[in-house]
Amino acid sequence: MSRPPLIVAVLFAAAAGRACAADAIAWQPWSDAAFATAKREHKFVIMDLEAVWCHWCHVMDETTYRDPKVISLMGARYVAVRVDQDSRPDLANRYEDYGWPATIVFAADGSEIVRRRGYLTPAEMASMLQAIIDDPSPGPSVTADASPKYPSETRTDDAVTADLKKRLLAGYDRDVGGWSGEHKFLDADNVEYCLRAAGRGDAEAGAVARDMLRLQRQLFDPAWGGVYQYSAEGDWAHPHFEKIMAIQTDNLRVYSMASEEWPDWAYQSAAAEVRRYLRGFLQGADGVFYTSQDADLVPGEHAADFFLLDDHGRRARGIPRVDMHRYARENGWAIAALCAFSGATGDAAPLAEAVRAADWVVAHRALPGGGFRHDEADAAGPFLGDSLGMGSAFLALYQATGNAAWLARAEGAADFVRGHFARGDEPGCATSDTTSASFPRPLPEFDESVALARFANLLGRASARPQDHALAESSLRWALSPGAMNRRGPYVGGLLLAADEARTEPLHVTVVGHRDDPVARALFAAAQRAPTSYKLVEWWDRREGPPPRGESIFPDLDRSAAYLCANGACSSPISDPLALSRRLEKATAAAGRQ
Repeated sequence: MSRPPLIVAVLFAAAAGRACAADAIAWQPWSDAAFATAKREHKFVIMDLEAVWCHWCHVMDETTYRDPKVISLMGARYVAVRVDQDSRPDLANRYEDYGWPATIVFAADGSEIVRRRGYLTPAEMASMLQAIIDDPSPGPSVTADASPKYPSETRTDDAVTADLKKRLLAGYDRDVGGWSGEHKFLDADNVEYCLRAAGRGDAEAGAVARDMLRLQRQLFDPAWGGVYQYSAEGDWAHPHFEKIMAIQTDNLRVYSMASEEWPDWAYQSAAAEVRRYLRGFLQGADGVFYTSQDADLVPGEHAADFFLLDDHGRRARGIPRVDMHRYARENGWAIAALCAFSGATGDAAPLAEAVRAADWVVAHRALPGGGFRHDEADAAGPFLGDSLGMGSAFLALYQATGNAAWLARAEGAADFVRGHFARGDEPGCATSDTTSASFPRPLPEFDESVALARFANLLGRASARPQDHALAESSLRWALSPGAMNRRGPYVGGLLLAADEARTEPLHVTVVGHRDDPVARALFAAAQRAPTSYKLVEWWDRREGPPPRGESIFPDLDRSAAYLCANGACSSPISDPLALSRRLEKATAAAGRQ
């Protein structure tokens, strides 16, 4: 998709505006060299951890960092570091609780002095800078990392599971909707857990899921498709207009899953709206995916009136900036979500897009040993998120195509994760294997740990490799530590899903038949639409080699058939796609009674 001249002009103007705002301050990238300079010149290091799509980051550029007093103080006593958080997952994970912009001040030895959340006015910034010069003692925002206590095993008992579920459901706002007071948005893991529980007969969880999916539609862009990041002010009527890949892929995946559980609720059309946006704005001509689109048409200026316009009216004024970085992690998320959409709809086109993007990432972002770098060239890393995101994408492609080559790539990504991010005898995997003299050792991050536990568990079910199960257990054990678990409040859906998957087998369907047989294709499509996110769908064509895991348990029939498998044994053959769909619905509901 080539970019029209109008978009190019807008992108250039936005970049020029940011350059002017930064002229007065000598911003540097995050590096050990910045701390060496601070030590040599007896200065502090101040980091502006921003997001290129972030409205309040732009406002700070236009106001705070143009203020003469702020400029003077920073020039005299500070080494100024600016980081786009999307480009540095390690820093973003460490300071995610502070949102963007986050302002962190360090001593020259790398120890933290202050952490500040969100927009700081010029007066607030100048006051903070002067106070640190007067007294550089660490403030109350800086706390030491607690020594975690880990459970002895990863099988959660009924009491822990019940407490987590109660926390999730009790934390839902029954009056307004959503799980937070100020910011309203769809939490994908919580909704996915509610969908799974609803499929097993939990009426309360089903009601929460439907309410959340209904309210979230208010954050869909009616003109361009896609989903705004969240709504502020405790309701659903004040959207923040940035469109971030994580938000798009979460919504695409969750609405696709919801359409399998409740086919008549128009969830499939909602998912199609997200895909329409991705194709129109965040997908390049070569099929690879970009990172985000800005909230502002003019950096620092509110754009609510702009987003009220229709497509023609918006294009007459311009296009908000698109961050055209092609990160492996974000592409992995997009690939997996497109696989989910393709499986739910039976449409082969999204799957073809997913394969094309995966081929590009393999060609342009792969590292020796099965892992992936983040960008074309990284200042640090590698980062866990990229290899995890692509590993999950490969596993999704294996299930969506039945092609064992994707499973081999998923195994390679897991091997890379184990070799680069495992922490020895400590549970969990670090977010980065970057080592630095000026920064503490990278630690695990909750959402990544849960995602890794789920990926490695399902991979282990497909591969039968004990090292995959061990990786899943280590990641889940870290997430189940009280220090990690208790900080999550009601956002524990992912942990509940991971714990459930660790102790139960997925809904496992193997289709045996030639790939050019219409019956085999129909059986495979029916298996794809099984109403649960926890499934393993495989396709064995005898002409292509041995069966998955070498399991010679399928009879040699003269027709294609599907089998429901568990514990190394399979059902009698099913050759009618409609009969298979009915069996899968019953098996999904029965899973809650195991």
